[in-house]
Amino acid sequence: MLDSISHLLAYNPDEPLIFSSGLFLFLFLGFSFVYMLLQRQRVLRLLFVTAFSYYFYYKSSGVYFVLLAIVTVSDYFIAAGIWNYRQRHPERRLLPKVLVALSLCIGLGMLGYFKYTNFFAGLIARMVDFNFQPWDIFLPVGISFFTFQSLSYTIDVYRGQLKPLPSLLDYAFFVSFFPQLVAGPIVRARDFAPQIRHPLVVTSDMFAKGVFLISIGLFKKAVISDYISLNFVDRIFDNPGLYSGIENLLGLYGYALQIYCDFSGYSDMAIGLALLLGFHFPMNFNAPYVSSSISEFWRRWHISLSTWIRDYIYISMGGNRKGKLRTYVNLVVTMLLGGLWHGASLNFVAWGGMHGLALAAHKYFRTDVLHHDRNYRSHGLRKALACIITFHFVCFTWIFFRNGTFEASGVMLKQIFTDFHPELFWQVVVNYKYVFMLIALGYLTHFIPDSWQERMIYCLKRGNIVVDALLITAVIYIVIQIKSSTIQPFIYFQF
Repeated sequence: MLDSISHLLAYNPDEPLIFSSGLFLFLFLGFSFVYMLLQRQRVLRLLFVTAFSYYFYYKSSGVYFVLLAIVTVSDYFIAAGIWNYRQRHPERRLLPKVLVALSLCIGLGMLGYFKYTNFFAGLIARMVDFNFQPWDIFLPVGISFFTFQSLSYTIDVYRGQLKPLPSLLDYAFFVSFFPQLVAGPIVRARDFAPQIRHPLVVTSDMFAKGVFLISIGLFKKAVISDYISLNFVDRIFDNPGLYSGIENLLGLYGYALQIYCDFSGYSDMAIGLALLLGFHFPMNFNAPYVSSSISEFWRRWHISLSTWIRDYIYISMGGNRKGKLRTYVNLVVTMLLGGLWHGASLNFVAWGGMHGLALAAHKYFRTDVLHHDRNYRSHGLRKALACIITFHFVCFTWIFFRNGTFEASGVMLKQIFTDFHPELFWQVVVNYKYVFMLIALGYLTHFIPDSWQERMIYCLKRGNIVVDALLITAVIYIVIQIKSSTIQPFIYFQF
């Protein structure tokens, strides 16, 4: 019995701890009990949550939780050094620049080694015609997220936009806080720090919204995304040449929904869990496929990442302050780096480059051709047409994001444009009826007005804690049943 429990609680690279697992539900229930007991013990509560967060990361990446500690300790003391030196010598700027450069070297150096060593070594090997075999380098889960989060802290302190946190414990709590640790959203210290030492309060509004977001996030991530991926999308993308153009196009539409439900579902769960613990995270996805331009898409898609890239890369390169041509170059370079952030592959770089060129083209067309200001919004048929064009451009770029090679992307495009066979549409839909029912559900709910969601949260607020807790438990149970079923996952649903 004890051996089984210890094996379950130990690190297993094949079973990382994620929000949609039964083990996390079990651990979170125990965590919540202790957390509430420590409601008035601020320091003990911070220590307990930090320790649990480090255990959560250990369950995801094993001994590499040490990297989290290295980034935390180094950036805390670097930021403190920058602030203290500035207070004593406000006219001197060299040492603060050296210190913030040191923070960048530690964070980006660590990220570069674990995530990009094989990528750049492979590029060099191809240029010199050398047969390179990738090294066996483990990629710790979420290293990009906590590295960016910590870097934003030191840069904000360097810019004078933030005072350092009062203690290492506060900073460790901020960087390691488990709801957002491995998949975001990327939380800024300026937003999170004021909440750390506030009295623990979870209002009925916070609890209801937390339950709503966790339930919706679980359904999006572990039901819609996982099911359509396993049963349709992966099959198309693994062998696009075996399927007709209509099947490839439907697979592409399915992937657009899958990646949205995957990313936004996890963010929803993170935001909901934080609310149940008394903390507020900013919205991270806001119905991006209703966007009428590529600029609006990036104001709605992975908002914490897009604003981080804007504030710390685009603006740092000069933003739009150095003329029109430089602005367009900055946009393209920023998105190339944003593509590389998503993964060490030329496919991601190409994806980022296409978005950068589209952002530059839209900015030129909006300002120099149509002479619209930033606040202009189209309406009616013009807006509908703009939304359709934007959505299909985003879908086109997803081809290169999802495929592992440019050759596979070329095959998929060739099938769509030269071997379409629209007469197969209903046959495909009937053969994959459960997949397309979920795809239809996903896209329909994507356009639900905010007022409907607020109404659902209000209904949860009017209920009681037991009912809301049972709702989360029921959703998790359904998810576990679906993921463990080897015959027909939708035996548990009656449509």
